[in-house]
Amino acid sequence: MSVDRVLPTDEGAELVDLMREIAQSELAPRAADAEAAGRFSRDVYRLLGDAGLLGMSYPEEYGGLGQPYEVYLQALEEVAAAWMAVGVGVSVHTMTCYAMSRYGTEEQRRTYLPEMIGGRLLGGYALSEAQAGSDITSMTTRAKSGADGYALHGAKAWITNGGEADFYTTFARTGPDRTYGISCFHVTAGAPGLTFGEPEHKMGLTSSPTTAMYLDAVALDAEARIGAEGEGMRIALSALDSGRLGIAACATGLAQAALDAAVAYAKEREQFGSAIAEFQGIQFLLAEMAAAVDTARATYLMAARKRDAGRPFTRDAAVAKLIATDTAMKVTTDAVQVFGGYGYTRDFPVERYMREAKVTQIFEGTNQIQRLVIARQLLR
Repeated sequence: MSVDRVLPTDEGAELVDLMREIAQSELAPRAADAEAAGRFSRDVYRLLGDAGLLGMSYPEEYGGLGQPYEVYLQALEEVAAAWMAVGVGVSVHTMTCYAMSRYGTEEQRRTYLPEMIGGRLLGGYALSEAQAGSDITSMTTRAKSGADGYALHGAKAWITNGGEADFYTTFARTGPDRTYGISCFHVTAGAPGLTFGEPEHKMGLTSSPTTAMYLDAVALDAEARIGAEGEGMRIALSALDSGRLGIAACATGLAQAALDAAVAYAKEREQFGSAIAEFQGIQFLLAEMAAAVDTARATYLMAARKRDAGRPFTRDAAVAKLIATDTAMKVTTDAVQVFGGYGYTRDFPVERYMREAKVTQIFEGTNQIQRLVIARQLLR
């Protein structure tokens, strides 16, 4: 079923409708086969770039659409409902562009942003390390400065689009201070010394490659640094606030897809001479699922509207990510229950939805970290 949305403008409503049409006609029919084969589909990102999704929230002067973040997130939700791995890939790519857009020089923005947000260049976000996931200050990757720029040494982990992206927004240590000794860099694919590990064998999102990234004296010009030296922590955390809203929207879209599948199946499946949708136990379960999805959507939209208004939204982003991803896990599990034994088979999509939901509670800050962020905001 289509979601009854409230958009701030007619143009925003038209853009979300367009993304729904593209998602259902071009993405949904390909999702199951691509996930089963673990096949990355680069052409999808070019398609979405041409349609304006990748630049939807970025300024028109650089080729974006200049739309409010709440419009972008609702469009992203439609994509994730059709193909979760692509929704996550778009969210990560949008986050990789944030550093350049918000902290880059005017020359950097004019040089890189048009192709980045237009879908010609696909990005990866290189922040996490094997021993420095949620604890960014434990980062060991280093950028040694010299007369000609920097040389990056180290390893990154859990890189979405790893080995497939054209650039990587990369964070490395430029000084000894745990908080103010980290800087941000624009690293292009194919740079000498830049290599990747084999894709991780994951429970879900198998069409989206996740790899380790290795930097062996990767040489960068000074102009490749984004923002000032030591500003990397600020850039990373600021980007994550917006990125967490992207994941919240994706999780909501996944939960909506699971709810839609469960409702349709309940109307068709007969037991004891009537559709199981006639049973009060199923009706109550579907009602609880619908209420949870509506709540998840409301939380990410509240955070997005604060972002659009220029107000602090760190706590709101953490709440949205926590609520939406826990909802995705609960609703997809309940959808499998509605399908019964068939839900446990790969003949229906709900088992895939359930596998895909789990990682949303883990990446871009585990939900335990979200609780910590919320508590610190309350107690500061």
